[in-house]
Amino acid sequence: MIKILVDSASDITEEEARQKGIHMIPLEVRFGEDVYLDGVNLLPQEFLNKLIESNELPKTSQINEFRWTEQFEKLTANGDQVIAITISSKLSGTYNSAKAAAKKFPNQVFVVDSLTAATGERILCDYALRLVAEGKTAEVIHQELEQIKHKVQVIAVVDTLKYLRKGGRISTLTAFAGELLSIKPVISVTGGEVKMVGKAMGSKKSNNLLMQLVQKCGGIDFNMPYGVIFSGYRDEYLRKYLEDSAVLWQEHVASLKEIPVYMYGSTIGTHVGPNALGVAFFAK
Repeated sequence: MIKILVDSASDITEEEARQKGIHMIPLEVRFGEDVYLDGVNLLPQEFLNKLIESNELPKTSQINEFRWTEQFEKLTANGDQVIAITISSKLSGTYNSAKAAAKKFPNQVFVVDSLTAATGERILCDYALRLVAEGKTAEVIHQELEQIKHKVQVIAVVDTLKYLRKGGRISTLTAFAGELLSIKPVISVTGGEVKMVGKAMGSKKSNNLLMQLVQKCGGIDFNMPYGVIFSGYRDEYLRKYLEDSAVLWQEHVASLKEIPVYMYGSTIGTHVGPNALGVAFFAK
């Protein structure tokens, strides 16, 4: 039997992993003196509440080699094989820890550096589940994921520059000027890292820029897993985005309600803050 193991940077919660028939290993998230297990006792909506209320950004701890080894021992105890999918190695040391632990389980554990996070990592996991269902071997699944992961794109419009400034990704002066002009930055996970790839004045122009960037990547492969990512409370904000970007979906879904929508968790949510909207997909 082949088991899929993914870290919580995918924003897959413990409960959701159980429903999918996979296994999730959580990162630790620290708000001041309080430490939480991401996706276990800190769900995406709760994370967003704490992020807004906190004066400082939370800190996320990588999953160390010991914790990976524990998981691998448990999941391979009856001879099963494991495909472990991790957050980008350029965002966390979690992948390197998993690789080190996997050396103790030759031909049983295969580790994939997703080179992404959040819903990008989620859709790679969903594709791995599809390959398992098709009866592929662990070796073949590992090879296919390594090849196709480079097609995963995560592109998002950020509603506020506050959290990018707090995280040191833009200067205070840039953030102040941007807020005055109502500039909405567009970010992506590119080459395994979070980067600003554009900016526009106002929500409508930034949504148009997001669509242009999606199309520049080659467009969405609707034969593969995909999803919209959101960090907010206002459903009307999400609905407006989906309506503004209807050209992306209209030929592929009968209704906008069919589009999978997920919430940002701690990994990317820390940088984008509330009311960020994005798309995760495999480029054609």
